[in-house]
Amino acid sequence: MIKNLRNISLCIVLITFFVACNSLKKETSKESKKPNIIFVLVDDLGYADVGFNGSTYFETPNIDALANESLVLDNAYMYPTCSPSRTAIFTGKQSFRTGVYTVPVLEKGDDQENIFSRWTVGKEHPIYAEPLAEAGYKSIHLGKWHIVGPYPKKELAKEYPLKEKLNQPDPGDYSWVATHKTPGIQQYYPEGRGFLKNVGGTFRGDPALEAGGYKSVAGGYWAPFSNPFIEKKPTDNWLTDRLTDDAIAFMDAHKEGPFLINLNYYAVHRPIRYRSKELYQKYFDKPGDSITGQGLHTKKKKHEYFASYATMVESVDDNIKRIVDYLDANNLRENTVIIFTSDNGFHSMASANDLMCGAKGFIYEGGIKVPMFINYPNKVSPRRSDVAVSGLDVFPTLMNLANIHDFNGTLDGNSMTDLFAKDDKKLSERPLFWHLASRYKHGTCSVIRKGDYKLIQFLADGKLELYNLVDDPKESKDLSNIELKTTQNLLGELVSWRKANKVPLPPNSVLPF
Repeated sequence: MIKNLRNISLCIVLITFFVACNSLKKETSKESKKPNIIFVLVDDLGYADVGFNGSTYFETPNIDALANESLVLDNAYMYPTCSPSRTAIFTGKQSFRTGVYTVPVLEKGDDQENIFSRWTVGKEHPIYAEPLAEAGYKSIHLGKWHIVGPYPKKELAKEYPLKEKLNQPDPGDYSWVATHKTPGIQQYYPEGRGFLKNVGGTFRGDPALEAGGYKSVAGGYWAPFSNPFIEKKPTDNWLTDRLTDDAIAFMDAHKEGPFLINLNYYAVHRPIRYRSKELYQKYFDKPGDSITGQGLHTKKKKHEYFASYATMVESVDDNIKRIVDYLDANNLRENTVIIFTSDNGFHSMASANDLMCGAKGFIYEGGIKVPMFINYPNKVSPRRSDVAVSGLDVFPTLMNLANIHDFNGTLDGNSMTDLFAKDDKKLSERPLFWHLASRYKHGTCSVIRKGDYKLIQFLADGKLELYNLVDDPKESKDLSNIELKTTQNLLGELVSWRKANKVPLPPNSVLPF
């Protein structure tokens, strides 16, 4: 009998041990599970075009609710135009490393004033989807791509620096499509860069590929979509909805994860098209915002633009709700990171922000400061942070989230995961740099933002501008000849950065380096 009792006791101990081990294994597995990632990049959405950053004219209740549960980066920055911003986000590299300084077709001046911008991002510059794919992520790209040129073979065969700026085919010209669907060019498309699928990504920076372009009736936003990389469906209606449809379908097919949804909406980029007559009328009749200037204009055409643009913003907001609702309904929300941001400042034809200087295309705050938040339930401490971050920080952030520590490529940013619990001193004290070696809205320049200050040095003549962004967010008072010590300290740091990195200057620059 004693022997039987000993056997029973041993069985109980073994059963307890195996249950505990199994429970620990499940807990460890749960903790080590890689998070799903949804990266939402809205095109041309200004810092103040959302309610959580103060807009009372544009309505974004769903985005605002999500932001309220997130880490809101109140000093988030991009480049002034989409091409360098998207390249920096995708590669984690400064513009001088990739040669993408602005949208090539926007450049002004000759080859003495400019280092003409590249369009195609070469394979020597990995993008974040590639290491994520190696780590097991199933990824889809939806919407704007814009890191391949219309003639990549011809472009990459040219000697750099270019003698003239690159061009693109006119809307309605689809002669490029067949070549772009061949393996030789597809290597520069999403499927050749770590994504399993591409929905709508091409060389073009807006959706209006059809004849007439911006003047066409649909503007690329209404079905049938003119984009040869969007498979037509009988349910097609509005582009922003369709991109979200495909994002949800992909998540549904890869629920077990981890997945990456690279949702780069074409909205709210021009051409401006209203979502519905009812929404348009709502905003046309709505009082404007006297603080930002949104919705206020004496010219009827401009007022119509504001109202139409507002419907596009609301449409993005509706679709963010659809994404969140899907995650909630499928118990995916807790293990999903949502990063929401824009690629540059607002377009002055469709929005306004009287609280800042400049707009899209300008190196001033209105052109480079963007809305941004990171939502990660129970992992991020919801709050607003003043720590300055940039698009360069996205790549290293995704690597940390995915627990990838063996990526050995060049990354010029820092992971924002260090801000998840509380503000990080190292990040708050680091400088941010920009280098624009081709002309668009103003002359070529290099920029440093550090602490409360931003120093701009124009490359052609060396002219300096210094602004205290806390005291003077409108950048109305140049302090470069007043706060001489600050000017010299920042200039020394900016020049040292250029010199250490062998940053190229346009031929007409008077600067030695």
